[in-house]
Amino acid sequence: MAVEPQILGRAVKAAQHRQHRALDSRLASIGSTLAQWDALRAIGRTPGASARQLAAATFQSEQAFGTLAGRLVAQGLVDRRPGHGRRIEHHLTAEGERVLHAGHGVADSVLRECFEGLTEPERQTLLGLLRKIEDSRPEAPAG
Repeated sequence: MAVEPQILGRAVKAAQHRQHRALDSRLASIGSTLAQWDALRAIGRTPGASARQLAAATFQSEQAFGTLAGRLVAQGLVDRRPGHGRRIEHHLTAEGERVLHAGHGVADSVLRECFEGLTEPERQTLLGLLRKIEDSRPEAPAG
């Protein structure tokens, strides 16, 4: 029997929603949210990145990322510096590095729990299939 695409899509979304709820809840213990920690993670991976690059990396609009980055600056987690031309570069502060590191521990724990029902070969298969989906379709146009 063929699997309906809408059922498959909803199952992926349900698993993602459960994972995000668990991450957001547990990241609160270190004073962060999933959106904040994801932004710190993106900045940590690409220090000096622009808001445009970081918005794309965190699946947000530039406006939404700018608002989030402003909150991270106000919390002392991120430093914005002038870059080339009008570009503003984003860097983690020492406190931002601390929260990022603590968040890695939280995320590792939550994600282990999320995937504990799968064997290692099943995890490898799932990862391969998700990458195949991601690589096979062009991104939809914005707007």
